This record gives sequence, C-alpha cells and structure tokens, in this order.
Amino acid sequence: MWRQLRHRLGLPLGQHALRSSEPWQIVLCALMGAAIGLVVVAMHEVVTWLHRADFSLPAGRSLSTGIGIDPLRIALVPALGGLALGLMGLLEKHFRASEIVDPIEANAIHGGRMSLAESLRLSIATILSNAAGASLGMEAAYSQTGASMLSSLGQVLNLRRADRRIFVAAGAGAAIAAAFNAPLAGAFYGYELVLGSYAPAALAQVAIAALTGTLAVRATIGVAPIFLVHPPPVTGVDHWDYLLFVLIGLGSAGVGTLTMRAATWCESALRRYQVPRWLRPALGGALLSSIALALPQVLGSGHGAIQMLFQHQPALLLLALLLAGKIAASAISIGAGFRGGLFSSSLYLGCLFGAVMEKVAGLGIALSGAEQFTCMLVGMGAMAASIVGAPVTMVLLVLEVTGDFQVALAVLAGVVVSATITRHTFGYSFATWRFHQRGKPIRGAHDVGWIAELTARRLMRGDTFAVRQDLPLMTLREQVPLGSRSRVFVVNENGVYAGQIDVALVHDTDINDAAAGLVAIDLATNSHDFLHSTQDIRAVLARFEDAELEALPVLSEDRHILGYVSEAFALRRYAQEMEKRRSAELGERDLFK
Repeated sequence: MWRQLRHRLGLPLGQHALRSSEPWQIVLCALMGAAIGLVVVAMHEVVTWLHRADFSLPAGRSLSTGIGIDPLRIALVPALGGLALGLMGLLEKHFRASEIVDPIEANAIHGGRMSLAESLRLSIATILSNAAGASLGMEAAYSQTGASMLSSLGQVLNLRRADRRIFVAAGAGAAIAAAFNAPLAGAFYGYELVLGSYAPAALAQVAIAALTGTLAVRATIGVAPIFLVHPPPVTGVDHWDYLLFVLIGLGSAGVGTLTMRAATWCESALRRYQVPRWLRPALGGALLSSIALALPQVLGSGHGAIQMLFQHQPALLLLALLLAGKIAASAISIGAGFRGGLFSSSLYLGCLFGAVMEKVAGLGIALSGAEQFTCMLVGMGAMAASIVGAPVTMVLLVLEVTGDFQVALAVLAGVVVSATITRHTFGYSFATWRFHQRGKPIRGAHDVGWIAELTARRLMRGDTFAVRQDLPLMTLREQVPLGSRSRVFVVNENGVYAGQIDVALVHDTDINDAAAGLVAIDLATNSHDFLHSTQDIRAVLARFEDAELEALPVLSEDRHILGYVSEAFALRRYAQEMEKRRSAELGERDLFK
C-alpha cells in the first residue's frame, strides 16, 4: 500500500531512485539547510555564553568591543584556553585521530566525502579557541559542520560523486548564510569557495539550503543583519571617489597577503624554536594577551568591533594601531594552533584599513559622511576577497547588510582590484595557502581527486604476454606469429622486467641470417620505460609523451609486470572522465552520449 502511494505521488521507491531524483535532492537540501541554521544558532549561543563566563562580559556586550572586560581575565584566559586546547591535541594524538578534511579539500580530492565525527571534533576545538578569545571567527566550524552534515547524508544515500560535492557546497553555504543572516552571500560562498563553479546543476540545491538556513535563524533570533550599518545617503559619492576605492582594493591585497604570510611566519618560528606542539596554543595565548591588554578589540572574531567602528570612529593613530594589532593577533592565533577561520577577522581588518585610508585621504580632501562609511565597506569587501577568496560573496554580503546598490558598486570596484592583484601576485586564498603549506597541491575546490584515483593499476590490462630473456628467437617466432599481437614484454630469470620487443622486428627478414643465434634480450629495448601502479593518469600520459611508445608495462615495486597500458586507451579514458565531469557540472548526465 505504501509503495503504491509513493508511486502515485511520484516519490522515489528506493535508494537508487533517490540518487537519480534531483527534485528530492532539493527537498533534502532544504530540510537540512534549516537544520544547519539551527545548529549554527546553537553554536553561536554556546560561544556567547562562554565569552560571558570566561571574560565576565556585561550583558549585551560582545567580546571584540573590548568594553567592560576584566584585565586579569584578558591576561589569563587566552593562555589557559590555549593550554586546554593543547592537551586536547595530545589526547587526539594518543588515540590516533584521523586527519580532518575540510569542505574545500573534500570537494577537490575526496569526491565530497567528509566525516561527521571528525568535523564535530574540529567544531569543539574551534568553540574552545573562540571561548579563549582567539582572534579568529567561528565560520570554519559552522561551514565544517554544515558541510559534513550534508556530506554524511549523501554518503548514506550513496549519491554520485558530483551530487555529493553539491551537497557539501550546500551545507557550507547554508552555514555561512545562517552565520551572517545573508542568504545570497551564503549561496555564493558555496558556489565560489566550496564547489569551485557556478554550476547550473548545483543552483537549486545550494540556494535553497542557504535560504532555509537563513529562515531558520530569522525564526529564532530575528531578522536583523549581523552588522547594523546606517550610512547617510550616498549622493555625496563622486565618480572620482572610485580612485580612492581602487587604492583601497590595492592596499587590501597587500595587507591580506601580509596577514596570510604572517600566520605562516609565526607557525615556522614556533617550529624553529622547537616549542612542543601541545604547548604552542598556550604560548600563543600569552602573546595574544600581551596585545589585548593594550588593544582588547583584537580578541574574538571582530563582529562587535565592526559595529563599534561604524558607530564611533577613532583617530587615525588608534585605527593604525588596531589594524597592526589585529593582523598580529590573527597571525599568532593561527600560527600557534588555535582553531578558527579568518572570514570575520578579514571583515574587521578591511573595515580598519578602509577607515585608515579614509582618514589619510581626509587630510587632503573633504569627505562626506557617506564616503567615510563607504570606504570602510569597500575595505571590508576587498580585504575579505583577498583573504577568503570569494569576491562575489563579499559584494553580496555588503549588499545584504546595507541594502544599498550604490555602495555595492563601490565595493565591487575594490573587490575586483583586490582579488585580481592577490591572485596574480600571491596566487592563494587563506584556505589554499594552508593546503600549500601542508604539501597539498590544491588551488581551489575544483574536482581533481578523480585524477589521483585514475591510476595505472585501474587503467591496465592484465593479458600481458611476457617471455624469458633467454628464449631463442626462432622459438619466439613460433609462439608469436606475425599479426597475433604488436608487442612482447621480456623478463629475466627472476621475472624482473627487462624491456619490450616489437613483434614486427621479431619477423623482420633482414635478421634471418643471424636469427638462429639470437635470443629475446637481443631485440629488447626500452628497459627503463615503464609505469608504476600508483601513478595517476596525468603522470601516465606524461610518461607516454617522454617514452614515445604505444604501450608501457605496469610494474610492481619489485619490477614484476602487473599488466600494461596503451596510450590510446589512456587518452580515451581521460577524455571520458573529462566528459563525465562536464556533464555533471551542466546537470546533463547524458550530454556526450
């Protein structure tokens, strides 16, 4: 009866049907997006409560405002929290916890596969880091949790690789949308940073997850944007002001690159002085406290500090000190091993840099109130585009916060300059820079994992014909008639690869006079041209190009022949995989059939 009802309603009757049903995948993303939104709210409330408990914050105050915080707590909490985080790392090492895969890495290498348990471990570490006042945001935990929730669902349903990658992007997008109460920014975060493209096939799933995630937040904590920006009317912004916005974009690229490199310098310094890994967060917390005692606004993600900056602009000197202090605090937090991301921190850095640029420009020309606010918003978008690496997301975030299209155009100018310069001079976002430091060649979320999975072992044929190197040529002619096969592989008495022979050469009449005294090894060539079973398709094709042979043997570690691969087949399989990826990206599974 139930099966008949599901059939009449058009519901999928089994797991296979669900795998092929895009409408039902959209429904699942909508439901999970709302659940992710509620999880983000819960995590945010936990961190807020911990801030109040750890730093004795007054009611209604954010940590990064720096108002009403006990200096003794500033001096003690970051180091003690860092010590707790280091001890947690020791426990993980003792129990040999597996490496955590983040959403970008999951989509780039692992086909959208993430571990929910490992992601929850990262979220706990990020909450602990934020509770200690680390100068980082919670967005890494939000996106990690959201992406792993939908990834786990995709694995349970045994979704296709392309669909799992979309689910990961939808989960991350829903989390960011909920965190910033900005559905457009969340959706494009999923497209740009986690999926790596604006694929038509992913449009509905990612967008609906971001929308329902935002609606869940608005149903629980309200509809106000994360920053309340009320600038004067923008009629005072002149066309010439765009030169200033371009300069802000130019400077943001430099400051963003400096911040990313500074995190690596800090990490390298701690490693160079052989500070134990478990002790690094505590030492980093102590260094963070030394900065925060003078500039408490560097603590936390920076959300409250951004709001304060829009309401009360300090003098140029204090702005410059806050900018330098936040760069140092964020770099120390990352380098010392605190968990978190630079999304929110980059927004605050951008606001500070935009305010500094506005003050410097104001020394020579008079700027209106609208231009002052706009400079900060341009800096916010440009700095985040440089560090986070999602330019459209940042423009949309500012648009959703302000609701002002003219401001969004100004931000677009700074974002384009900043993102372009960062890409051409540095070449990384913060996430991909960290991958580079860990030795992983990931430049984005584009799916390159299939290349590593398509190895010579998977490409090879097993019907290899091999002969002993001392086999007489006359016997070889009898065993391999002309036209039966194109090549013969030669091995020594221990079965080790010794070369290959062109069968046409075996039957060459020019060697008939000497044939009686020849053996297989006399005709063998290319003994150093072969493939390892673990080489991926890219290495296989490069080897064919170097060797200029039609086929190569696949050898084990001890140089025994496992099989062989022909160049024609390798090229055909590579083309098929490329067609499959393109079909999945366009949402047309039979595009090339």
